Amino acid sequence: MKITILNGTPDDSVKTIAPFMQNFLGRLSTQGCSVYYHDLRLLNIKPCRGCFGCWVNTPGECMFPDDTIQLRKDTILADLVIFVSPVIMGFTSSLLKKVQDKMIPLIHPYIEFVHNECHHQSRYDKYPDIALILERSEGSDEEDYRIIHDIYQRLSINMKSVFRFLSFTDQNIDKIIYEINSY
Repeated sequence: MKITILNGTPDDSVKTIAPFMQNFLGRLSTQGCSVYYHDLRLLNIKPCRGCFGCWVNTPGECMFPDDTIQLRKDTILADLVIFVSPVIMGFTSSLLKKVQDKMIPLIHPYIEFVHNECHHQSRYDKYPDIALILERSEGSDEEDYRIIHDIYQRLSINMKSVFRFLSFTDQNIDKIIYEINSY
């Protein structure tokens, strides 16, 4: 299985994600997974300008190149993309949100009906499944986690994908590995 992991931890203030990721990546390697790991804070990621150039002028590619070129390649070639983030003010990090926005070239601007809703048409024949691993934070509650889950589930619909699971860094890694292998 090819897995792309996008770690949206913005800085070192979240002390538990780094050891979790080290352990998690080690466990994935014992499962025979091919893993493309991206620590987003180390990359040059420009915000989406909303110019639609990726649909009109340079179809499938952002007009303002940055490190998301490789992220999009690793995403579309993966079987599963795992978004990782601490919960900050009730949502995932702004760094992870910037990357989500820069994934829009992976779909067409043309619209089709999916389950009686308007969604973009596919650009590619195959899209990866989506999963989410969150670091719980003080001040966040189950409603915050439900909202995040729902938004990523909606993202998966628009990205022609399936939302596989939401897990937390305080869960047993074997349970997360089981979720990955259960499809």
